[in-house]
Amino acid sequence: MLDIDDILGAAGPFARHLAGFRPRKAQLRMASAVAQSLAAREPLIVEAGTGTGKTFAYLVPALLAGLRVLISTGTRTLQDQLFAKDVPLVASAIGTPARVALLKGRSNYLCVYRLKREVAQGALEGISRPDPLLAKLESWSAVTRTGDLAEVPGINDAHPLWPRVTSTRDNCLGQRCSDYANCHVVNARREAQAADLVIVNHHLLLADLALKEDGFGDILGTADAVILDEAHQIPDLATQFFGASVSSRQIEHVLLEGRAALLRAGGSLGDIGEVARVVEAAVSSVLAALPRQAMRLRWEEASVDLESANLAVVSALRDYGAALGDVSREPAVEAIVSRTTELAASLERITLCGDDEGARTVETTGRGFTLGLLPFDISARFQSMMSARPAAWIFTSATLSVPSSAGDDFSHFANRLGLQDARSLRIASPFDYETQAMLYLPQGTPEPSSPGYVEAVIEASVPLLEAAGGGAFLLFTSHRALAQGAALLRARWDGAAEVPILVQGEGPRERLLRDFREHGNAVLLGTASFWEGVDVKGEALRLVIIEKLPFASPDDPLTKARIEYLQRRGDNAFRDYQLPEAVLALKQGVGRLIRSETDHGLIVICDPRLLGKGYGRVFRASLPEMPATQSREDALRFLRKLR
Repeated sequence: MLDIDDILGAAGPFARHLAGFRPRKAQLRMASAVAQSLAAREPLIVEAGTGTGKTFAYLVPALLAGLRVLISTGTRTLQDQLFAKDVPLVASAIGTPARVALLKGRSNYLCVYRLKREVAQGALEGISRPDPLLAKLESWSAVTRTGDLAEVPGINDAHPLWPRVTSTRDNCLGQRCSDYANCHVVNARREAQAADLVIVNHHLLLADLALKEDGFGDILGTADAVILDEAHQIPDLATQFFGASVSSRQIEHVLLEGRAALLRAGGSLGDIGEVARVVEAAVSSVLAALPRQAMRLRWEEASVDLESANLAVVSALRDYGAALGDVSREPAVEAIVSRTTELAASLERITLCGDDEGARTVETTGRGFTLGLLPFDISARFQSMMSARPAAWIFTSATLSVPSSAGDDFSHFANRLGLQDARSLRIASPFDYETQAMLYLPQGTPEPSSPGYVEAVIEASVPLLEAAGGGAFLLFTSHRALAQGAALLRARWDGAAEVPILVQGEGPRERLLRDFREHGNAVLLGTASFWEGVDVKGEALRLVIIEKLPFASPDDPLTKARIEYLQRRGDNAFRDYQLPEAVLALKQGVGRLIRSETDHGLIVICDPRLLGKGYGRVFRASLPEMPATQSREDALRFLRKLR
């Protein structure tokens, strides 16, 4: 039987049959480390630079090991790519058949019960012109095996029909559903539990870990290994799942659904009328205690009456749930009772949270509110869940370490998840940045706090954009700066430039990326969602301009609360939190440029702090080694050569 070196080597099946495949020492090194972790059932953290080939580096040993493996990715798009392309390719190349299952969150699957209800509602209302998309879904539902709505052209999760034909934790009836035997979610989970390799995404994995969706089993089950790709996302996502959030809209929803479910069960609204009105009055009292304008603030900055007003809502919700449960035992009603109980418990947890447990936030629109809690420290909880599942936990991404005087430091990532004892490995990108890229640090840019900073960034960018002939990303650190930058650039060119300008928010993300690739000379302005997870190979992207170092805003309520928490503990909030977070984000942004051995381009970081502040050397040390210049002429010359 072939071993890893044979498979990924110069004479292996990939080299023989896969066009463009090149043996890479970095890939072999990572694959060997993954194989060791799988054999020992030990945790492993691997930072694999762009171009390492990390997907094959973990798939080959995972399939060779003969274990039950769960792979979690950052997005559904990556899930689909693994399931439809990468796993079949690797399994075929190494001759190791495997039962593979793709498992998504419940809202991706058609709910047969809710589809029937939607069709019946249309018939009941006597709609003369049926929705053609609903008719298409009804026809498709009779032939689909998976129920995955990704199979249906013309519908996505932004379509208003989507939530009406899918289920959520809030409205799913579980085993009490009359269509439970035909439930696509149940069938997908059943297939996953029988598979050798299961592909999920981080949201689904963490929902399963944190929420334990009743009636649908543990997707980890008896997994021998859990491989988390794009693992840099895990700490923040896990913090969200281990926190709590309650909105006035959720409360309105359980009141509305409770009334509807009770009527369908043959009950009388009179039985719950008074308790429902008490809930509505209590919610109105909370809203009255909050600012009327739309804003996001810390709990401590809100009204002093917020705690007592919230506890009144908690009490009213519990009374409402009890009244519903007393009136009817129908499955749909009991589902609303359970959800009401959960909402009350979450709101009570947020309200009575101690100062050192987590950051509490209040968001208000004037017509509604959302109250949130994000724990400061999830390491103990995450580590206890790992310990309860004795598997090999492998975390991999291109951005997990922060440079330090002692070398590559994984402690910021490891400490957040309780992985202090995990083995770590950093593998640099095999790309030749010395010849493929250049770093330009413009001179004379004002401090980022200056009122004219974004204008100065655009002023410095325009000659570069013109020299490159487009093919550029402009990455901003806030939506405000993005909007200002887009307006300034359009005003500067005033429609005279033949370069298409694409702006985040003016179209779906995937469509903007598709248009960017197809144009070949476009300029795309984006913020957070374009700093990572974007892969544009070739000449379409030859210039990446970064507005400023991506420090989280100190005015953000969550950032401010975490800083104060760390200071109370005696920690250095800047060194231990703000700086490493910004370094990892910058590495992601810079990583958008060089995506293959044949890519070439210029990185521009406009922030003068990169050279003017002592901590700038940490940022510079985190970047790939490449020629750097402060000369605009050098930068322009480099770009002209690319054309």
